[in-house]
Amino acid sequence: MKDKIFAVLQRIGRSFMLPIAILPVAGLFLGIGGSFTNQTMLEAYNLTGIMGPGTILNDFFAILNSAGGVVFDNLPIIFAMGVAIGMAKAEKEVAALSGAIAFFIMHSSISALIKINGGPEQMLAGSTASVLGITSLQMGVFGGIIVGLGVAALHNRFYKIELPQVLSFFGGTRFVPIISSIVYLFVGILMFFIWPTVQAGINKVGALVISSGYAGTFVYGFMERALIPFGLHHVFYLPFWQTAVGGTAMVNGVLVEGAQNIFFAELATPGIQQFNVEATRFMAGKFPLMIFGLPGAALAMYKCAKPEKRKVVASLLVSAALTCMITGITEPLEFTFLFVAPILYVIHCVFAGLAYMFMHIFKVGVGMTFSGGLIDMTLFGILQGNAKTNWINIVFVGIVYFIVYYFLFSFLIKKFNFKTPGREDEDTEVKLYTRADLNARKDGEKASGESNKDELSAMILDALGGKENLSDVDCCATRLRITVKDPDKVNEAMLKASGASGVIKKGQGVQVIYGPKVTVIKSNLETYMNSL
Repeated sequence: MKDKIFAVLQRIGRSFMLPIAILPVAGLFLGIGGSFTNQTMLEAYNLTGIMGPGTILNDFFAILNSAGGVVFDNLPIIFAMGVAIGMAKAEKEVAALSGAIAFFIMHSSISALIKINGGPEQMLAGSTASVLGITSLQMGVFGGIIVGLGVAALHNRFYKIELPQVLSFFGGTRFVPIISSIVYLFVGILMFFIWPTVQAGINKVGALVISSGYAGTFVYGFMERALIPFGLHHVFYLPFWQTAVGGTAMVNGVLVEGAQNIFFAELATPGIQQFNVEATRFMAGKFPLMIFGLPGAALAMYKCAKPEKRKVVASLLVSAALTCMITGITEPLEFTFLFVAPILYVIHCVFAGLAYMFMHIFKVGVGMTFSGGLIDMTLFGILQGNAKTNWINIVFVGIVYFIVYYFLFSFLIKKFNFKTPGREDEDTEVKLYTRADLNARKDGEKASGESNKDELSAMILDALGGKENLSDVDCCATRLRITVKDPDKVNEAMLKASGASGVIKKGQGVQVIYGPKVTVIKSNLETYMNSL
């Protein structure tokens, strides 16, 4: 049971990555746009003449600012579609469409009930919000996640459903948006009554986290790193970044929930004197860790390598360290010492917690889009000015981190003879490790090539000349529409034997007529092909 829950949580964590992946681009737009339309910054760097109000550059940066802001303003529906895609087993585009439809229906149902009960004025202050123009409850990304997970479950259950002949047109993937619409009509009604209580609970958790002070910040930083090997860190930090668990704040007259949302709302608001440290405490700790600490560990591994292997090790570690510093992508370094010496990773987690705590103590107000590299530090720290962010404290703490990581890791690697890159046996490949290496060692190689019993799909694929002969697979209301590379390999007699009532060939296009059940046949065929 525990293994099943863990596997589901891993899938949920991976599904969060699709919507999260858009944040760096949106943050880049918002960061550049906000920085170069900020009058204080323009005056500080004497740029008013070429970038001030009324100039073409100012107009362009204002557009960038607006383009980045629209992503953060509409994260709930992005999560609804992204999570549905990530959790769907197949026919992911159908899951995405169903997620969007279900999202609109849920919030429209809530909106109707708000109106029936006297309008937003009769609701608790701050409990309502405009969601894509719909007056609804303030559910944030939780609303999107609820839709995404539910629609994915419905999709995986029903996308191959076969209905009675008279209704068969609505079977297969066409049934998913239908059932999603019906279910989320009632989910919306249910949410109107239960969400205020849930929201009150979330706010209390957020208040508890905020009141925990520096100790709570340390625990957050430690747990965020500790969960990375299990792939569950996205599940952990997302509520802090995107919901009231990470705090609430009034920004420009609007109630904003979630640490990251608060930061970017402040970034887009002129006149902010200092960014909210109670929000950035859940982000700023990554900067000294990724820009300074892990490169220090990389230098330690290089220095501890055997002299004859240092040239090979240098090429690997320099690339990994630069990637970590610039973009904040840490996996090549972290998984290398996690794989060869787990105790080093435990120490790394402790230092991660301390980094978050130090940034909180020194009131560093630097946020981020995705990870704590130089790109985010420059956009959201340096360019915003030290008065707003106290970014210079990242450098002071970071230098100490670089020194401590270098000397501590060097000592431990030599003391316990850890087989970091370049210290392996002579016949062992010099490499950096990834999550795949860790999983392979932990779980063992899984057997492949299990027998597939979808005989109909196997027959259809064989009749079409095999998987390598297909360049596109699709369907309409009644026909399987295939684009093949070699039409001569298509066996019409075998296709008719598979249940087709007709076969139409025109050049490289092949239409196989199965009737309304074709959507199920297409889904099964794609699943079978993916298993080969």
